[in-house]
Amino acid sequence: MLVKLIVLGIYFAILFLIGIVASRRIQGLSDFYVGGKKLGYWAVAFSARATGESGWLLLGLTGMGAIAGISAYWVVIGELLGVGISWFFMAKRFKRLSDKYDSITIPDYLESHFKAKTHHLRAIAAFALSVFVIIYVSAQIDVTGKAFESLLGINYYTGAIVGFIIVLAYIFTGGFVAVVWSDFFQGLLMFFGLVALPFVAYWSIDNISDISVGLREIDPDLLAPFGGGDDLLMKVFTLMGFAMIGLGFLGSPQIYVRFLSIKDMAEIDKGKWVAIVFTLLTDAAAVTIGLLGRYIFTEAGQDPELILGNAGEDVLITLIEDLLPLGIIAIYIAIILSAIMSTIDSLLVMASSAVVRDFYQQIYHPELKESKMGSISRWVTLFMALFALGIAICVALLSPDRTVFWFVIFGWSGIAATFCPVIILSLFWPSYSEKGAIASMITGFLCVPFFKFIIQPMEGIGEYFEKLDVLAPSFFLSMISGWIFTKAFPIKNDKNLGKSEA
Repeated sequence: MLVKLIVLGIYFAILFLIGIVASRRIQGLSDFYVGGKKLGYWAVAFSARATGESGWLLLGLTGMGAIAGISAYWVVIGELLGVGISWFFMAKRFKRLSDKYDSITIPDYLESHFKAKTHHLRAIAAFALSVFVIIYVSAQIDVTGKAFESLLGINYYTGAIVGFIIVLAYIFTGGFVAVVWSDFFQGLLMFFGLVALPFVAYWSIDNISDISVGLREIDPDLLAPFGGGDDLLMKVFTLMGFAMIGLGFLGSPQIYVRFLSIKDMAEIDKGKWVAIVFTLLTDAAAVTIGLLGRYIFTEAGQDPELILGNAGEDVLITLIEDLLPLGIIAIYIAIILSAIMSTIDSLLVMASSAVVRDFYQQIYHPELKESKMGSISRWVTLFMALFALGIAICVALLSPDRTVFWFVIFGWSGIAATFCPVIILSLFWPSYSEKGAIASMITGFLCVPFFKFIIQPMEGIGEYFEKLDVLAPSFFLSMISGWIFTKAFPIKNDKNLGKSEA
């Protein structure tokens, strides 16, 4: 325990140091929320990937590998497509327009792009961000508490509060710059930790030629590339659910705010390759870790609940504790916490920007200068963080048997379904109207709880939509809604619209 605490102490000290150094670069609201738009490609690419993956990558995707087998690689394909399309085809367009509008938040971009004469679009966007970001942050705080409990034997509530305080400390001092720099550091830990572990597991197996035979004996479906079972429709919905996770990279604000912050177009050209390599290697490694863990523990005769219990989320933790020395285990604990905290920090800054910049300043007090908003931003960040902590603790008290990652995916899907269709259509469809954008956001926002709490529990079709999950249907209905309302309420005199921005 002492070794683990020493390593974690060093890790947390580095985060605090990052916050202190970053604080020297904070001069105004733009610095606090987008780093003054001066950040380089390494930091932005690693920060975007670390934020986009979170604890889902280390615990959720490894668990999917253990339970679903090689069909979980469809998640890798989906995420590669999402990240690739985002960086190769959308990032430059978004960066060019957001710089033209001098945007520092996503609602800034939307209101400027649609030349909105009212604040309705900004208010809806900021409200949606506030709601789903708080849910997402509370889910990550919940994961933090569980990680401290399972890895260090620390009480869940103590762990959640300790992790919360650590993240808040460096955000409070350094804002978005501290977030990106810490994400870069944490992303490096995640990258090397995930890529190294499959090799360690592989070398621990006496006869590697028996792996495929052993997996087939455990469950033939583990080696079925399109999943197991005889229900063809269920297979299709399951694989679509895996692959469609990548839709969330096509405009989610917590990722696209990184494109606001990057220095210039040349940095995007460099950063896209970093993002692609990071995604390919870490996602593939995560699924492989789950597969190898399933084989190793079954061959060792251990209790299957070590792997299959809790949706497979314990496979990574159990594997590192069985294969690695104490000092390395401590480093992997830091890596797991890195994955979680790198998402909490980004989301808190974004939620704060929605309240301070998009509600308080732009709607109610436009006369306030940005240089005077720094202290307000910090206090709003603190308040929203405390609110998210309260939700996490209430959920833990009311639902002790919850599965962590439905909570995480619900928040991720809510943000993605609300904003991704709007970002896509705004970049590629010049005729897309403000009313169409509002319809898209409201549809995406409402469809996520609708599919989760109404469609999925229904007999007959519910089990199929449970496999598909909420993001894909909400995403596509949001796109359709935007198209319908744009056709019904077109932009007046839109013949030349978008030509100057293409």
